[in-house]
Parts: sequence; C-alpha cells; structure tokens
Amino acid sequence: MKILQICKKFPYPAKDGESVAILNIAAALKSVGCCIDLLAMNTTKHWVDNPMEIQKLQYYDHIYTVPVDNRLSIGGALSALMKGDSYHVSRYRNEDFARKLVEVLQTHRYDVVQMETVYLSHYVDLVRAHTDALIVLRAHNVEHEIWQRITKNTRFAPKRWYLSILTQQLKNYELEHFNKYDFIVAISNRDMQHIKSLGYNNGATFTPVGVKRLDAVQIAPVPKRRARVRVGFIGSLDWMPNLEGIHWFLHHVWPTLLKSYPNVELHIAGRNTPDDIFQHHGKDRIYVHGEVPDAEQFVLSCDVMIVPLFSGSGMRVKIIESMLLGRPIVTTSIGLEGIPARHEREILIADTPNDFIHQLSKLIEQPTLRIELAQQAQKLLKEEYDLQKFATALVEAYRIHLASKRSAKETSL
Repeated sequence: MKILQICKKFPYPAKDGESVAILNIAAALKSVGCCIDLLAMNTTKHWVDNPMEIQKLQYYDHIYTVPVDNRLSIGGALSALMKGDSYHVSRYRNEDFARKLVEVLQTHRYDVVQMETVYLSHYVDLVRAHTDALIVLRAHNVEHEIWQRITKNTRFAPKRWYLSILTQQLKNYELEHFNKYDFIVAISNRDMQHIKSLGYNNGATFTPVGVKRLDAVQIAPVPKRRARVRVGFIGSLDWMPNLEGIHWFLHHVWPTLLKSYPNVELHIAGRNTPDDIFQHHGKDRIYVHGEVPDAEQFVLSCDVMIVPLFSGSGMRVKIIESMLLGRPIVTTSIGLEGIPARHEREILIADTPNDFIHQLSKLIEQPTLRIELAQQAQKLLKEEYDLQKFATALVEAYRIHLASKRSAKETSL
C-alpha cells in the first residue's frame, strides 16, 4: 500500500506530541509493509534547516517540503475576522504548497492520502481532483473543542470575545469539512465518537499514539531517599493549552507546595518557552530549561511529572512517554482524556489546586507509590499501546474502505 502523508509542519525533531504522532505512525506503517511519502510545510514557526538531509527519517521513500510563512500578524488576524474566515486555518493556505501537492499527486499513484490535521482540509478538493486514493483525515484533536475550553478559561472580556469568534469560525470550518473525507482516523475512541456526534457519517476508526519500545525500556529506579524531589513538566510552550496549564500551576499550586516541602524542585522544559516563564528561573526552586536536547533524559532526571491541562483535546503524548519511562504522573481529567488509565492505579488525577497539592504530597512522601504507579502504567502500555498492532489494524481498515470506494466508482460508471 502506498501512502502520502501530508503535514502542516515538518515533523522533526520529535519534541512535541504532533510530531511524535506523525513519525510513530509512519514508522509503524512502514514496518507492516507500506510505502510512505511525506509532503510537509516547512513553516516559519517550526522551521527546520535542510529537512531533506535528516537521515533518521529513513522510513519515508520520498520527502517533499514547501517553505510557508505562517507567522501570526495583527493584519492577518483582522483580515480573517472581517472576512469571517478562520485565522487558525487561513495561515495554512499557500499557493506554492498547492502546486507542490498537485505535482506530487501527478508523479506518484497513491492508495491513501493521509492528512495529518483538519487545518489542511481546504486542500481536500484539490487532492480529489488529482487522485482516486482514499482521502483520510488523521484527527489529532477535535480542534474547536480546545479553543472552546481556552475561551471558557479566559477572564479578560475583550480577549474572551475575540476567542469566541475564532472558536466558532474554526468549529464551522471543521463541521463543513469533516464529511469531505472518505475516512477519519481519530486519536482516541472519545474523539471518534465526538466527531460522529457532530454529523460525520463516513468511515472512521481510532488509532492512539502507540509506543515502539515497550520491551527495551526498563523503569529507572526511584531512590527511596533523595535530597531534592524533582517535579518535572515538559511540553511545547507555544501551544496555548500547555502555556495556560503551567501558568496555572506556577500561580496556584507551586507556592503552597513549596511551603510544605522546601526540598522539592520544579523543572520546566519546552520548545519556544516564552520570556514570562523564563523569568521564574532560579526563583523559589524553579528551573526553566527551555528546549532540551534529549526529552527522555529530562523525564528520567525527574521523580514526578505533571500535566496540568485544562483546554486540550485528543490525547497527551507526553503522558504516554512519561509512563513508558517509568515516571508517575499527576494530571487533570482533561489531560487524561483518550487514555484508559485509572486514578490511583496507573496515574493520579487532580483538577483543583488543593487536589494537585494533595496528590503531589503523596508522591513526595511515598517513593514506593511512585514505583507502583510506574509499574502499573507500563503494564497498561503493553496491553493497550502496541504500535505495530495499531498499524496492522489501520492498514486493514484502509484496504476495506479503499476497495469499497473503488467498487462504488466502478458501479457508477
């Protein structure tokens, strides 16, 4: 099976959930016999030098990139607002990319064109005009749901008003485009059911972000006694839900926790860390690392990981990665969406400042609890997150729906 994977950013390095999800499924599809090509925007926001020379992406037969300027601007935002257009989406409309897409489709014959975000949906009609492939949306999130939650959590009235308009525009865009796809692959069963409830009525399945190295990684031992207990956060800080969550934690949880446990440290890592987060570095036992060269080593250097998320959707790849590395996690109910982990079994859930303080206190005081949670979490991963198993099932679903599509086309002739 030959697949073209289309992305709104070049998915390397794999330091954010979107990139991990894209590269993991590509590697898995390759491992079950598929031939994969990549067409990606190389955006100003996530610019990658010399993408064609990255040797670690060997599971792609061909890699195509197009430079795209997607910087935020007041003029662009106002123009989109006046036109009633979604500014989230308009930043990814690009004539050079459209031309390259047509060129690639004319050069190769694909069985599946897999678009790795709803933000590229305005290219679906162009794809359909140049191929009879199965056109697939891999929905990493229900995008407007994220912005509904961000809007709800925004207190400044003018900003909340503006975000409400952007959110409605994005929702209208998603609802308009969902049924243009032949097939949707959601990141979780919850998201798949949500998309169906919004009126989508074509083929669908869900394929979580699986893991490739379940047997290779062992739980690093957690010391029973340690001078400093390290609480860690890692996530792209140019993604608003992450930034919103770490701000909330810094203001509503950390000061009280530090008073009770002066031996605790907070370590923050993330791509595009803003200045207002860096300003906390060196104060109140807070250490801000910015983008770290090795995310795994950062997680392993911590005793406990936090995911204070209040506006997300889909599933949190960083939770899966921390589970894999044997680190206990405290997250919110929204942070856990899409992951079948259970409170006090594989993970700890906290939705208020007092809840976070209580759950972190248990982990600080009970090193054995950290180990128990980590062991149960890795057991869950082995049972539920086998990436090759996901890829095999996905290819079979593609075959069935591709055959049905081609049969329907032949019948109509």
